[in-house]
Amino acid sequence: MVATLKRQFGSGIGEASTYLGQNYMVVDRSLIPEILQVLRDQEQFDYCVDITAVHYPSREKPFDVVWILYSFARNERIRVKTLIADGEALPSSVSIWATANWIEREVYDMFGIRFEGHPDLKRILLPEGWKGHPLRKEYGIIQQDKEWVQINLGIESGQ
Repeated sequence: MVATLKRQFGSGIGEASTYLGQNYMVVDRSLIPEILQVLRDQEQFDYCVDITAVHYPSREKPFDVVWILYSFARNERIRVKTLIADGEALPSSVSIWATANWIEREVYDMFGIRFEGHPDLKRILLPEGWKGHPLRKEYGIIQQDKEWVQINLGIESGQ
């Protein structure tokens, strides 16, 4: 399947391999919507299990965004990864999988990665007034927790 996709999308799929029986590929961000659509419609990956990110602050494109997809018909998973720069947005995949709605909100909340076309992109885990995005490597969670608790609850944090 990955070989077929590489033939179809050429250099847009930079790396593709199988590890422990699971396929994964690194895709140019411009191809993400098209590849995700093909995976759902042609390859039967009908369930978006998760979307997550990893932050590597010293890289030019410091974020890896990863879609973990599952095909019930094939009993198979695939991971699709793209790299983006800080401040870049990705197209929302809510129109492809409804489950992407809350998952994209979580990625936004924790990393600050925006998904263009998302129907309601706002924080999902943290309060609206929370500053920053806690899963970024440079984030000081203890200081933010102390500030938020003091400002919003009027008590000292238990940290």
